[in-house]
Amino acid sequence: MGESIMSNAKQLIESGKAVLGIEFGSTRIKAVLVDEKNQPIASGAHDWENQLVDGIWTYSLEAIWAGVQNCYRSLVEDVKKQYDVAVNNFAAIGFSGMMHGYMAFDRDDNLLVPFRTWRNTITGQASEELSELFGFHIPQRWSIAHLYQAILNGEEHVSRVTFFTTLAGYIHWKLTGKKVLGVGEASGMFPIDISTKQFNKNMIAQFDALVESKDFSWKLKEILPEVLVAGENAGTLTEEGAKLLDPTGALQAGIPMCPPEGDAGTGMVATNSVARRTGNVSAGTSIFGMAVLENDLSRPYEEIDIVTTPSGDAVAMVHCNNCTSDLNAWVGVFKEFLESYGVEADMNKLFSVLYNKSLEGDKDCGNVLAYNYFSGEHVTGFEEGRPLLVRKPDSRFNLANFMRANLYTTMAVLKTGFDILAKKEGVTLDKLQGHGGLFKTKGVAQSYLAAATNTPVSVMATAGEGGAWGMALLAAYMVRKEEDEDLGTYLESKVFGESEAYVMEPDPADVEGFEKFMELYSAGLAIERTAVDHMKSV
Repeated sequence: MGESIMSNAKQLIESGKAVLGIEFGSTRIKAVLVDEKNQPIASGAHDWENQLVDGIWTYSLEAIWAGVQNCYRSLVEDVKKQYDVAVNNFAAIGFSGMMHGYMAFDRDDNLLVPFRTWRNTITGQASEELSELFGFHIPQRWSIAHLYQAILNGEEHVSRVTFFTTLAGYIHWKLTGKKVLGVGEASGMFPIDISTKQFNKNMIAQFDALVESKDFSWKLKEILPEVLVAGENAGTLTEEGAKLLDPTGALQAGIPMCPPEGDAGTGMVATNSVARRTGNVSAGTSIFGMAVLENDLSRPYEEIDIVTTPSGDAVAMVHCNNCTSDLNAWVGVFKEFLESYGVEADMNKLFSVLYNKSLEGDKDCGNVLAYNYFSGEHVTGFEEGRPLLVRKPDSRFNLANFMRANLYTTMAVLKTGFDILAKKEGVTLDKLQGHGGLFKTKGVAQSYLAAATNTPVSVMATAGEGGAWGMALLAAYMVRKEEDEDLGTYLESKVFGESEAYVMEPDPADVEGFEKFMELYSAGLAIERTAVDHMKSV
């Protein structure tokens, strides 16, 4: 870091003008501090894990607060190490977290049942009944599904609920006293009316009518958080909140805080994918894609979740459980082979060589078929998975087609969802932003994603800073935006304007080849089903 840049950052932090974003991920809580140009200047982190308690995936309140305090302390230590200054003020703060889940409180603000995270799949009946009632797909992980399942289960705590929210909403409430959510996060609790950017009034009335016979003391609207859009002020850090975040007492109260958001929203911000007709695909252990819509879809689809951007535009989300696990396992076999041959394997080079070899394969993978289902896939109707490689005696089986099939299959389920958008709903995207481990080898998975979605795919020259940075950008937007400057314009002009990106257009021959592969893939799902049925888990 240059001396002038370092002194500028030091002055910025000392004068309390830096902006802080903190995100609660499933395995890590991360803090990122940004300067006036929205560039990261310090960071902190705390690793944590969910616990399975009485069959429920949860994090304890003690773990939540110890985690955020440790993460914040880690940031303060990084600032001290880099700039030799203390931290006591910020221009703004924002919190984000894993979306969905269920945190319910009574009139005395006591947590009624342990936090039920997005990971739990215990709300099947509620999901089905609410989806039918609303004519809108309600996934199992959504907060309203958790509430209604608790009602169906006859859980006694439901009658005592006075407020329920998400993890990010809980943190924000305790730090500011405000029971609010950003609209993107709120869209994972209960459906949003895109015209008002508020919870859907008609569906709230439908829910109240559904549970009327239970004679609860509450109506749904009364126990939901207030919904805010990006750029709105969501309160200030209270004296109590400052001590919760920084028990040393150094942090000042009164800092403006932006609406708390979900990890989907911060991901959109961090990849500059909040404008209509844009989207992003995150590809690692799992893969999910998001497309910002111009209009509502004509009907609900079980394969597609509808959420919103932090500004309240509708987003179609396709979430798939499996992406790189099976691919990585195959690369591991090649590593083992090399080591057995007395060759020390450089994993980065091995991935690069094998990925690039796939480019020599047939456009349709030569009738080589692979399924990467380590676990089930909701989109294709599987509760369990069996990784599978299948070919005909006359398939063109060689290393290039083997690798190409295993790369195609990482995004085949995603393509199933995106095909619904393109072919049934006429959704057109100008660009997709690819990010995550699958895109590290330049131009390979990127070209296949362009073919799968028939859309130009951009990958940033430098890796993005992730959700905590995205949250810091939302906090910065609140205090730094010009009058009437929308979030998309702010990101384009103030954050990503000079970013280098590598764009690949879809190759028509690749598009055609991927379609042929998908014909085989769709027909072959019966093979995967047979494998699940007859190769039993121990």
